[in-house]
Amino acid sequence: MTSGGKILTTILDARGCERSHPLFGLNFEQLMEALGALELPGWRIRQVEHALYREWVGDLSEVTTLPVALRDRLAGEGFWVGLPEIVESFESVDGTERYLIAGLDGQTVETVWMPGGDGGETGDGSEEDAAQRATICVSSQIGCAVNCQFCLTAQLGIVRNLTAGEIAGQVVAVLKRQQVKIGRDRINLVFMGMGEPFLNYDAFMDAVRLLVEEVGIPASRMTVSTSGIVPGILRFAEETVRPKLAISLNAPDDAIRAEVMPINRKWDIAAVLNAVRKVPLRPKERVTFEYVLLGGVNDRQEDAEKVVKLLRRANLPLKVNLIVWNPGPGTAYRMPEAGDVAAFQEYLVEKGIPAYIRRPRGRDIYAACGQLKRTVREAAG
Repeated sequence: MTSGGKILTTILDARGCERSHPLFGLNFEQLMEALGALELPGWRIRQVEHALYREWVGDLSEVTTLPVALRDRLAGEGFWVGLPEIVESFESVDGTERYLIAGLDGQTVETVWMPGGDGGETGDGSEEDAAQRATICVSSQIGCAVNCQFCLTAQLGIVRNLTAGEIAGQVVAVLKRQQVKIGRDRINLVFMGMGEPFLNYDAFMDAVRLLVEEVGIPASRMTVSTSGIVPGILRFAEETVRPKLAISLNAPDDAIRAEVMPINRKWDIAAVLNAVRKVPLRPKERVTFEYVLLGGVNDRQEDAEKVVKLLRRANLPLKVNLIVWNPGPGTAYRMPEAGDVAAFQEYLVEKGIPAYIRRPRGRDIYAACGQLKRTVREAAG
């Protein structure tokens, strides 16, 4: 196993054939290269591609467009689908579902299904019916190296990066479970699960391209959240196909942000904003600034005043998503008072900053923002 984009696995299927070459995660050109030794015509490769990304097969035996002899040959050569599998699921009282999904080496990562979404895309330039879509929250790493002090995932540290197939495969595994029809059912993707996407940049963007070009989900229905990895933001600014951008701000100034988000000591707020200004925005698109409200830390009137001044100086088309901190074991923070949350939002709106309160989804099953930790207990508290 490596910490980069490739994981070396050798496991056996039911027939005793080695499984060492996963196909899910490869685009058409990569499939051509991987299967080149078999001297298959291009139309056969297209059949494999279609089975992987449109039919969402879980095993080569399900690729019925291929002759049985060819399926057996593929398996004998070590090829297998490699679509991540949901190994455990938890359902919230609000309908949210949290999944433990096994990667290529069997280690699990968390993915969340939110029917009806959480209101996170309101006001960011999405279509008016965005709130009616279900949302999938996708992870980019197992664990996280950023160490935000209010986040349960930080307690894991970084275990490893996910491959492009493991990132895109989370989406397909959930779509398959929920029987979603691409082109018919409304769906949003948010890369806001475990990990920092811009610290696994290549695999993350390869997964985006797979989801756009192979699965058929428009990039305009995707949002990626970063803690402020400046080199990643600058690379992101050069992409022609990309999700919308969200920045985890979470503080009114560098002093508080460095306490709750140590990454700020490497790239402060000014550096992050300078990088964000280089991202060319689509018509009506806004940059989202996420702000986790921590009781008594960053939720006071003076904090709201500082946030307004900061974002006015940013001079960007933007909106703010206010997120009430979600509790979890081992974190030394408290939830803000409801009145303080309302007053914070009201002040921002009065001063001309669009601000929305994201609905917590799945808090009782550790599925809410900042709670993902491969937890196997069903209910928080």
